[in-house]
Amino acid sequence: MTFSRQAFFLFVITTAVFIAAVMGIYQLLTYPYPGHNDFLSRWEGARSYWQDGLNPYGDEASLNIQMAIYGRPVVAGEDPGYFAYPFYTAVLLLPLMPTSYAWASAVWMVLLGFCLLGALLLLLNLFQWRPVPLLLGLLLLWALFWYFAARGLILGQPGLLVYFLQVLAIWALAKQHDRTAGIALAISTLKPQMGYLIVPFLLLWALRTRRWQLVGSFSITFGILMGVSFVLLPTWMNDWLNQLALYPSYTALGSPVWILAYSLTPGINPATGALLGDTTLGGIFELGMTGALYLYLLWLWAGVLIQNKSERLLWTIVMTLVITHLVAPRTATPHYVIFTIPILFYLRELTKPKIRRGTVYAMLLILGLLIGQWAHFTLTVTAKFEHPSVYLPMPFIIFFLMFFTRQWWWGQNTRFWTRP
Repeated sequence: MTFSRQAFFLFVITTAVFIAAVMGIYQLLTYPYPGHNDFLSRWEGARSYWQDGLNPYGDEASLNIQMAIYGRPVVAGEDPGYFAYPFYTAVLLLPLMPTSYAWASAVWMVLLGFCLLGALLLLLNLFQWRPVPLLLGLLLLWALFWYFAARGLILGQPGLLVYFLQVLAIWALAKQHDRTAGIALAISTLKPQMGYLIVPFLLLWALRTRRWQLVGSFSITFGILMGVSFVLLPTWMNDWLNQLALYPSYTALGSPVWILAYSLTPGINPATGALLGDTTLGGIFELGMTGALYLYLLWLWAGVLIQNKSERLLWTIVMTLVITHLVAPRTATPHYVIFTIPILFYLRELTKPKIRRGTVYAMLLILGLLIGQWAHFTLTVTAKFEHPSVYLPMPFIIFFLMFFTRQWWWGQNTRFWTRP
């Protein structure tokens, strides 16, 4: 069978599985139990624009979103569900506008599931790791059902799509598919807090290594997204920034560094995330930790961009993503699927022949991650809210693990990152 025929049959099978999954999710979940509120805010905001002619950032569209979520206008203390994304999110959602929300959310949930599985397969290829079938099956299940991924699927969190696009960009760079990398990186900006560090770093690296196709495809794609947005809604940038300015008024928690700073000093209310007591010391602690992490990141970037230490590139990319989710002004636990990247790296190291029974240990570790995160959430949930401590272990553990094992990352074959 030729490669083209194999690709055709793979496309047909994938499409059939996708359609069957959408139909099943619609019948079993999205039609009888509407939800996916993180997606609903974006979909209803986009629908309000395309079908009702409303500004998705305006009061009328916001009321439409609230009626869809709560069945009434929002009251004090509730998330108002603002659209709160760049306008080109509405453009990307245009294909889902002719459907009902039940069908749209079913398509979206299956799409996010494919993103999680697709990212896993791309990472396995990137790390040149072929786990045994039993371990691979467990990894596929874990990719969908560990706490951060499953919560993202339940909420319809667009961050899962951004995660896939970032992984696709990294994989494409490694495989010399620079145009694909640039397009994926540009579209990933639909959730800026997940990429505000990795996007400029990869663009600077592309300039440094003269990967002009990456710079060009990113610039063209991003330019089209921005241009179409301004043509369709000239005021969108100012309207979007005004909604972002309201974010702190209805979001209880900041970054993991923020949570740690105020937990170690005045503390936070575990039920609501509200600050307790005098926050001066907490603010100083947060500022110091955040500043130190940014300075450390600049040092990492200098090693690759100025000193041309190409063996550190993959490590620096992943460290940039880890630090992003430590210091970003606002994050969400579904964003933590990004830690799949370093976790797979260490699982691969664990299964190398030099480690006896490494595959068994890897499977036990996966089960521990799967059960442990759900147990943490279940045992600490308060008034239907995640406890702030759920945000803390994973990013800090990964950061320190990567710091102390950096030689493992530097020792990898990095020749494919630069053109001959």
